[in-house]
Amino acid sequence: MSATSSGAETRGGWRRHWPLLKKILTYAFFVLVGALLVSLARQLDWAEVWQTLRSYSGLTLLLAGVAAAGSYTVYCFFDVLGKRYTGHDIPVRQVMPVTFVCYAFNLNLSAWVGGIALRYRLYSRLGLRPAQITRVFTLSLLTNWLGYMWLAGLIFALGGISPPAGWEIGMGALRVLGVGLLLACLVYLGLCGYSRRREWTLRGHEIRLPSLRLALLQMVLGAVNWGLMALVVYFMLAQKIAYPEVLGILMISSIAGVITHIPAGLGVIEAVFVAMLGDEMSRAAIIGGLIGYRVIYFLIPLLLATAVYVLLETRARKLRRDNQGQPQAERP
Repeated sequence: MSATSSGAETRGGWRRHWPLLKKILTYAFFVLVGALLVSLARQLDWAEVWQTLRSYSGLTLLLAGVAAAGSYTVYCFFDVLGKRYTGHDIPVRQVMPVTFVCYAFNLNLSAWVGGIALRYRLYSRLGLRPAQITRVFTLSLLTNWLGYMWLAGLIFALGGISPPAGWEIGMGALRVLGVGLLLACLVYLGLCGYSRRREWTLRGHEIRLPSLRLALLQMVLGAVNWGLMALVVYFMLAQKIAYPEVLGILMISSIAGVITHIPAGLGVIEAVFVAMLGDEMSRAAIIGGLIGYRVIYFLIPLLLATAVYVLLETRARKLRRDNQGQPQAERP
């Protein structure tokens, strides 16, 4: 047997076993987080948690609500960039509510529900082809993580956040990770600005590079969205922790949430914030603040998005009935 065929068999073996290995690692991480949360719950003063929730002033709740509304508005413009990228003719006034619904369901019920399933359902009813919807979704996803990559990369590379003692990843490794994230962003900008080849086909899907201007807008909008999200947490922690520190911890906790595939990062964000802020605030105050954050940033928008979704479905059914009632020659 040649070395080439042996290497191919090795790679094939890894490919066959990787899905199982990935599941095992994910479940192991999930179990560890669950054990940490159970241990944390036993040590919490739940009376203090309740007191934290009751102590919020109207101004604090208003500021957090405005920051959350700003974040959702910025995210809705991700799909507006997708409109510009694909060149579809759906008006912005229709793109915005669709994106709002998808984002709220995405945060609470996973990307498969909000990011993918609802996008395909709602956009297809507005006349987009599957290929166009895929490009809109891909650009939106890329915008979110480009914003994360350069913002987190900057924070990590400059030493803006210090991992707690005992964590496997130390300050040096975090700096290296930050530099890597920044380099990845620069490579993306370089390709968008200077690559002569603008299109590729991957497994039947056409990939087209956006312009440099559009790529820069992606990075700005993505970072602003993350910044506003952290601002909500900052207000709900009663502004007792410096905003840059809150932003840095949110960057770390968000990666942990993605690894575990838990909807809304449930429990993961709390575990990371408690681990990193345990010496600066009581655990009960941290958990109380994050519960408030989830109510304002996750649950209230989900209720609003559900109402908007019902309206969109009702409108779609009405348009379908009207079209079916028209004579064939009169239909648009």
